[in-house]
This record gives sequence, C-alpha cells and structure tokens, in this order.
Amino acid sequence: MWIIIAIIIAIIGGTLKTIQMTLDEDLVEEIDKIVRKLGITRSAFARNAFRSAIGDIIEKRMELKHQQGYIHKPARSGEFSAWESEQVWIEE
Repeated sequence: MWIIIAIIIAIIGGTLKTIQMTLDEDLVEEIDKIVRKLGITRSAFARNAFRSAIGDIIEKRMELKHQQGYIHKPARSGEFSAWESEQVWIEE
C-alpha cells in the first residue's frame, strides 16, 4: 500500500520519486516484453499501471457507496417513472 501512496505523492507534488520494489522474475520478463513492444520504460509502465489501479479502486469505492446509499434509502415506487418514456431497450 505504501507504494501507491508514494505514487500519489509524486503525482500531486509534480515531482517524481524513486521507489524500490521487489517483483517476481517472471513478472519482470513479461513487463519487459510489453514495454519493448510499447516503446516505453518500465517506470512509465508502472506509473500507468498504478494510475489504472488507483482509478479502479476509486471506482469500486464509489460503486459501493452508491450501493450502500440505495440499501439505506431504497428508491420509492414510481420515483423514476417520469423517465420511462425516455428509455430505449435494444434487443439483440
């Protein structure tokens, strides 16, 4: 978790910070294959992966918050019926 915090600090602060990580050899080999194909550095790959992971965590937290809101205050019958005529259901 401290790695994510360090990345957030680097993003917010506008400067880059060097961090040390321990990774499995197989993982490093896979990363190296990918970064060569993409033409980017390991660091750029890691920054993108961390940003993506942080975004996923934030999205999941927001979804859970949304879900909890409906559990604590469920929609009332007919609350959204005004929008029913606007809905389009596409059948596949």
